Amino acid sequence: MKLGIIGLGRMGANIARRLMRAGHQTVVYDRSADTVKGLAGEGAIGVNSLDEMRAALDGPRIFWVMLPAGDPTESTIAALTATCAKGDIIIDGGNTFYKDDIRRSKALAEKGVHYVDVGTSGGVWGLERGYCMMVGGEADVIKTIDPILEALAPGLGTIARTPNRMEQEGEDPRAELGYIHAGPAGAGHFVKMVHNGIEYGLMQAYAEGFDILASKKSDKLPEDERYDLNLTDIAEVWRRGSVISSWLLDLCAQQLAQDMQLSKFTGNVADSGEGHWTIEAAMEEAVPAHVLTAALFARYRSRVEHTYGDKLLSAMRFGFGGHVEMPQ
Repeated sequence: MKLGIIGLGRMGANIARRLMRAGHQTVVYDRSADTVKGLAGEGAIGVNSLDEMRAALDGPRIFWVMLPAGDPTESTIAALTATCAKGDIIIDGGNTFYKDDIRRSKALAEKGVHYVDVGTSGGVWGLERGYCMMVGGEADVIKTIDPILEALAPGLGTIARTPNRMEQEGEDPRAELGYIHAGPAGAGHFVKMVHNGIEYGLMQAYAEGFDILASKKSDKLPEDERYDLNLTDIAEVWRRGSVISSWLLDLCAQQLAQDMQLSKFTGNVADSGEGHWTIEAAMEEAVPAHVLTAALFARYRSRVEHTYGDKLLSAMRFGFGGHVEMPQ
């Protein structure tokens, strides 16, 4: 298939590369002309404007927007809306607030333009590992773009299949490949939003646990109760057969192996919005979310005072998403 990709940052460029590896044609645009030129050198069709992209695509056109949530995505989709033809498809693969998806979908439907929201997880590793995707929109439209989604997804890989799963009625076989049709407009980003809220909680649990381990040598403790523990060894052994093994723990082990003191991180931990939105959803639904709320507030606190655990949080964010700490 042929599609346009708008936004060639950490994930957008790799999405283009993974699609090209699978034989799809990509027309790419970014504010950085050098970035566009680089992807063109790898086989993409580089363009200098949204109008040029529209002209380079065949109808019905598919536009994949991979930009930061908020104004960059909003203004780009507004610009596309002004020029899209009936039957065209706009995909938002960023971390947009799901209520904005609902609004956009209704507005675009009046023009006969289809809107798809794709919550995309995989970070800077997605080029090789594939992307886990949670998709919202019309079923027929998502069926149209299935070849694109399947190319981006990890596939079955080596993960053991869940026993008896497909014996249940209504199960989506695409889930085993690494993507699902979650529901109508906004559902994909809603599921990804909660995914990121859970991510905050998991990361905070690792951060606090390793902080307790690191602090066991404190001179505040009786001398015979102090341990100078090797955190690199602990992270490594927990990766192997432990019930708390995970990709996040793998990232902890990698960063600790490079520098157990995590000296390149200050522990000023940012949040990209999804954790906040998840707590808002929990309040709207009257669902208790003690762990996720505490994890979000811990990130706010990290910008005032820093702990070793905060450094590990920063290290994990850098490991999976290439996120760099905010300047002090």
